[in-house]
Amino acid sequence: MLGARCGLSICATVAFFISGLAASSAGPITLGDVSESEIRNAKPGQIIRVWPQKGGAHPNAKAYRILYRSTGLNGEPIPVSGAIIIPDGKTPPGGRPVVAWAHPTTGVVSRCAPTLLPDLSGSIAGLAEMLERGYVIAATDYPGLGEPGTHPYLIGVSEARSVLDSVRAARQLPDSKAQRRFAVWGHSQGGHAALYTGELAAEYAPELELVGVATAAPATYLKLLFDADHTTASGKTLTAMALLSWSKLFDIPLDSILRPGSRPAFEQLGRDCIQSIKELLKLSQDTSQLRVNFLSKNPTKTEPWAGIMRRNSPGKAAAGAPVFIAQGTADHIVRPAITRKFANHLCLQGTRVHMIWLEGVSHDYAGYDGAPAAVRWMSDRFAGRPAPSNCKR
Repeated sequence: MLGARCGLSICATVAFFISGLAASSAGPITLGDVSESEIRNAKPGQIIRVWPQKGGAHPNAKAYRILYRSTGLNGEPIPVSGAIIIPDGKTPPGGRPVVAWAHPTTGVVSRCAPTLLPDLSGSIAGLAEMLERGYVIAATDYPGLGEPGTHPYLIGVSEARSVLDSVRAARQLPDSKAQRRFAVWGHSQGGHAALYTGELAAEYAPELELVGVATAAPATYLKLLFDADHTTASGKTLTAMALLSWSKLFDIPLDSILRPGSRPAFEQLGRDCIQSIKELLKLSQDTSQLRVNFLSKNPTKTEPWAGIMRRNSPGKAAAGAPVFIAQGTADHIVRPAITRKFANHLCLQGTRVHMIWLEGVSHDYAGYDGAPAAVRWMSDRFAGRPAPSNCKR
């Protein structure tokens, strides 16, 4: 059960949301009380349900967990969960800018949603700095995380739509006073989502104004990344999650690519979450049960897997805004050379790219260590300052 809940048609103000709710949703949303017609009749970004966000509040902010309408891969209306975090303090003239946070990989099953974390605020890189600057934070869970359905892992269109609709949703909360101007900031899978958000923003959400795309260790050329990683411990985890997601999403048999006897351990690994030390230890145990070469074929060279990777590698369309990239030099998951290659591609497109190197920083810490520079860069974009670029002419 979801506990007490209310819809925007009933609750006219956030103050009423809080006084009228005894508890937040404590687990994945069952949608038992949300009718198909409610979702179907809602507009993209419209909030369907709202709760106080447990574990998501920051001392200088209010946080809400929301269920909002987005658009599925076939154009169908779908529910997506997420969080909106609103800073305390006086609203500036013209309203508050919005930063859409796109989270790194947490898993591909419903219970892995960031809004189910005991400390959501601690998982958002640079949150304190962004709140101090008066930004509203829109943090999507992505489809299939936090509510029923298959999470389209590293499927760019799906990620981008859920990010853009989270910004639309943030603008609906009465005390957010959110502007139409926003930046997107993401780490790892979230960097992939941020890049696709830039590519789709003008077409999918033309009423919004994107000022910048900030990323840390973004997933870019998926074939290169999976090929470099799929036999490593971390690579096996991400490969299992991707193949499990895609097999369900596109109805592709797994038996054709898995070695005999590896499927139970493979599926267990694919259903793990990456959200806490306890879960990381479990993930390590599950990874150890898989053979080093648990695949019978390399998915980067085997269709239809390779085609999915090609189609969901960003950079085929214009970036949509200036781009910031923070990359750790000690990253063994998103390899620095691959990120450099992608940055060069953006430069050739004519995008203004500001790339910084985080010396000795691993993949896990790229978002946190890159956040101070990313927040300053986004602040300059909101202020209308010219975007810096270290593209070589």
